[in-house]
Amino acid sequence: MLSKLFYARIALAAVSCAAAVIAVGGPAQATPAGSTTVGPAGAAVKATNQGSLVFTAGSVTFTCTSAVATGSVPAAPANHNASGPVSVTISAPTISGCSSNIPGLNATASTTGAWTVTVQNGSPITGSITIPKAGVTIKSTGLASCTAVVAPNGPASLAGTFTNGNPATVSAANAPLPVKVTGGFLCPTNVTSGNQTATFALTNTTNPSQPITVGP
Repeated sequence: MLSKLFYARIALAAVSCAAAVIAVGGPAQATPAGSTTVGPAGAAVKATNQGSLVFTAGSVTFTCTSAVATGSVPAAPANHNASGPVSVTISAPTISGCSSNIPGLNATASTTGAWTVTVQNGSPITGSITIPKAGVTIKSTGLASCTAVVAPNGPASLAGTFTNGNPATVSAANAPLPVKVTGGFLCPTNVTSGNQTATFALTNTTNPSQPITVGP
C-alpha cells in the first residue's frame, strides 16, 4: 500500500513545478551593490521555459512542457537606479503540459495576482521576484486529490541568477518557497515548503534583434 510519505513526495514535486514557473521573472538577491540598468527601456518582455521543466522529489518526477509570462522593462529613467536594483512588473505566469512519472497521478497549476521582479547588477547579476499571497495553486488528481498553495500567508521571494545573452536567461536552483497543503487523509498536510530548479529565456518582443540586458 502506498504510504503517506509517498504522497508527500508527490506534493513536493508538484510544488516544485509551480515554483519553477515563478522563476520566469528573473534573478534574486538581498543586498543592492552599485548601479543597475535594465534595457532596452520600455521593451516588452516574454519569458519562456528553455527545455522541459523537470522536478524531482524522492522517486517522483514532474515534467511541465510549457511555462510563459510577460512583462515590460520600465521606461526611462525608471529602468536605471544609480544605487540599487530595478523592479519590473510581470504577469502571473501560465503553466501547462504537466505530467508525472507515476501512472494515474495528474497535476495542474494556476497562478494569480501582481508579480514583481527586482534585478541587481553585479557578478553574478542577482535580484528577487515577489510572489503575491496565494500566487500559485497546485491541484493533484488521481491517486491523491490535494491542493497546495504557494505563499499561503503573504508575499514570498524567490532567488535566482540572470545571464546576459541573446536570449538572456534566468535560472534558479533549489530555491525554497513556503507552501500549505490541504486535502484528504493521503495528502501531506505537514509539508510547509518546496524547492524548484529551472531556466527560462527572456526575449524582447518589441524588437527581437535587441536582447534584454542588465548592466550598470
